[in-house]
Amino acid sequence: MSAEKPDSEQPVGPKQGSLLRSSGLVGVMTMLSRVLGLARDIVIANFFGAGAGADAFFVAFKIPNFMRRLFAEGAFSQAFVPVLSEYRTTVTPAETRVLINSVAGTLGLVLVLITVVAVAAAPLLTAVFAPGFLDDDIKFGLTADMLRITFPYLFLISMTAFAGAILNSYGNFAVPAFTPVLLNLSLIGSVYFLTPYLDLPVMALAWGVMIAGFAQLFFQLPFLAKLGLLPKPKVNRQHEGVRRILKLMTPALFGVSVSQVNLLLDTILASFLVTGSVSWLYYSDRLSELPLGVFGIAIATVILPSLSRKHASANTGEFSATLDWAVRAVLLIGIPAALALMVLAVPLISTLFQHGALADEDVLMSAQSLRAYAVGLLFFMLIKVLATGYFSRQDTKTPVKVGVVAMVANMVLNLMLVVPLAHAGLALATSLSAALNAGLLWNGLRRQGIYSAQPGWWRFAGQLVGASVMMVALLLWLNPADEYWLSADVWKKIFWMALLCFGGGAVYFVSLFASGVRIRQFRMRD
Repeated sequence: MSAEKPDSEQPVGPKQGSLLRSSGLVGVMTMLSRVLGLARDIVIANFFGAGAGADAFFVAFKIPNFMRRLFAEGAFSQAFVPVLSEYRTTVTPAETRVLINSVAGTLGLVLVLITVVAVAAAPLLTAVFAPGFLDDDIKFGLTADMLRITFPYLFLISMTAFAGAILNSYGNFAVPAFTPVLLNLSLIGSVYFLTPYLDLPVMALAWGVMIAGFAQLFFQLPFLAKLGLLPKPKVNRQHEGVRRILKLMTPALFGVSVSQVNLLLDTILASFLVTGSVSWLYYSDRLSELPLGVFGIAIATVILPSLSRKHASANTGEFSATLDWAVRAVLLIGIPAALALMVLAVPLISTLFQHGALADEDVLMSAQSLRAYAVGLLFFMLIKVLATGYFSRQDTKTPVKVGVVAMVANMVLNLMLVVPLAHAGLALATSLSAALNAGLLWNGLRRQGIYSAQPGWWRFAGQLVGASVMMVALLLWLNPADEYWLSADVWKKIFWMALLCFGGGAVYFVSLFASGVRIRQFRMRD
């Protein structure tokens, strides 16, 4: 609990600094989380492979995780941060704390009610989100049992995201970016320390999710207390700020999370395919999310408070320049990352996951969907940044309209591609719909005059293409055949993977430097 401050006492203010440095800090923390996430997935793959138990857990975890991205990082953060930023600049500190307390109480009550209903209706949710499991009583029952344990994670992680949104608004990006590390540590620890004591060892994963939720929430509370902003929850739906946030959230619930809805549709359809399909999509999705989280989400997280302040001060020139900076930064990393995932799909899956229960067929099948997800990686990253351009202006309706179009396109593409390409067709449909989503968002910003490209784009595009061609050529030359990756021992795989990664990265950045790209070009003040 935090002591109330006098109205004249201002909580610790936001830290001003370079967007590049802030993005780098968030990126480093996120990289640590994603590396541990890969370690977590390696452990899961080694212990449980791609069988019925793994499929059940991935569905049981994906349902609350999907809703987390709606209620937490997605719709809620995009609605809450701009309103909080406006309150901080236009009203007293005491009124800002009243907003925080009211949001904490109202959001918390909604989440508690949803959690209670979901736990009671776990079999129904399982039938809705994985209808293909209905023909397998064991897999269906296991998924429902796991869901009763994993779903409370939605409440815990959403309140964690609420705390993180406050910290981000006050310039503390490192703590929220580090927090996901605790989820990965919890799951890894649960596999090693809980499985020996459970009749069904795979249930340890479900308990690990719940433990992680408590750890992540309580980790952030001291940092809020240091700012003098530790919430005293109060249910107050009539508060002006709460009503505005709820109004902004309603359309944003869909608009900001279209890519997640698309991934969930993949899971539903994959549940009808052969056993292992859900796991193949999961492992490939996890790899594609590494650059998305480290760079795309990191950049979007950092620019949201900055864009919100610039919009509030009517500084349209700096608003457009900041958005342009973010788009260039995404392309700088997104293009080579997507190409590398396509070329190195089998090496990456085999090196990271094929050390235990994962078979050769699982590696090859996961590689197919990884290549398909890689097609859309750049667009997934652009969606995060471009949508922020709307949300920072408290415009949630436009992304919803775009999202509806992309969702319909994804459904149609799923039905067209699932028969000839099976699980890889689902991944490709998601990527193609993401391309449509990003294109429509970009066109809307440009037509409204919100975003205009800064000088030097054609030169920059040529530099990116040249460096990417050099990188791909090196990777194709150095990469052994798939048979090598399926049969080599782990240390040989690690050696070759390190050589490919460092070699490809070195060639890419040296080529950029030789063509005239410099770090100073990406420095921008917040």
